[in-house]
Amino acid sequence: MLRALFLPVFLLFSAALAQAQGADPGSDLGPNQGPNQGPNQGSNQGSTQGPGQGTARTDTARIDAVYEALAMAEVVEIMRAEGIDYSRDLAAELFDGGGGAAWDALVDEIYAVPRLERIVRSTLARELEGAALAPMLDFFESELGRRVIRLENSARRALLDPDVDAESRAALAEMAEAGDPRLDLIETFVEVNGLVESNVVGAMNSNYAFYRGLSEGGAFGRSFTEQDMLADVWSQEEAIRADTVEWLYSYLAMAYRPLTDAELEAYIAFSRTPAGARLNQAVFAAFDEMFESVSLALGHAAARFIASREL
Repeated sequence: MLRALFLPVFLLFSAALAQAQGADPGSDLGPNQGPNQGPNQGSNQGSTQGPGQGTARTDTARIDAVYEALAMAEVVEIMRAEGIDYSRDLAAELFDGGGGAAWDALVDEIYAVPRLERIVRSTLARELEGAALAPMLDFFESELGRRVIRLENSARRALLDPDVDAESRAALAEMAEAGDPRLDLIETFVEVNGLVESNVVGAMNSNYAFYRGLSEGGAFGRSFTEQDMLADVWSQEEAIRADTVEWLYSYLAMAYRPLTDAELEAYIAFSRTPAGARLNQAVFAAFDEMFESVSLALGHAAARFIASREL
């Protein structure tokens, strides 16, 4: 259930850094404070354990079962590889000559798998507190559910290769030109799960967290205010949305190609259930929190690099 398909898009900061001259730290007001609420809003509610530790242990075991059924450890590992690739692009954009070995070491620490898994697992547990987990496990431990997970992860890993990504986008264009009816099913899947909006909001929140990290690290000038940060993030929405749509549809068309229409319809039917919707929301919240943490840390690291090179 690789529904949290956040694109790590924080590569549009050159113009802002051109204004950089030491800044006021950003507040916690991110782009998700506007009309499009991010999936992590209000997610801290219910995080305190109450009485009934036996029940808590049982719930923990069942959450672990959901985590395993979704192959979340593999998803995190793939996202780490994606993040490291994007961080190299980021360094090439921000630093003359790139970041070198020192930057690579920092990025490796920021994207450490145990750290990422702790964030994802704890947020997933919090978001699924009190949820009916049996229907989720029934689907994702079924033959179809296991196959879906394998296909999603295999396709996403393949897309780490830029050539495969380009081929996937070209194949999508051909499907659209031919009026392939499979795209109608994929569009339904995307709409039922709210994939475009959730990914756009998640990417913008991550970009804002990166700005906050730069600001808190002193990379911006005082003339670059909180409102400037927000305005710059919002200015990226159209580009993020366009790339999100293309990436999502090309990825899903590639991942689900081996599925029959009936199998994809069964997946969509599960997504429409209360359990499917609750799980989708929880997974988005988990990866939203992970990406915001990573982006903030990358901002702090980038600010230190900028400062060290100005000495």
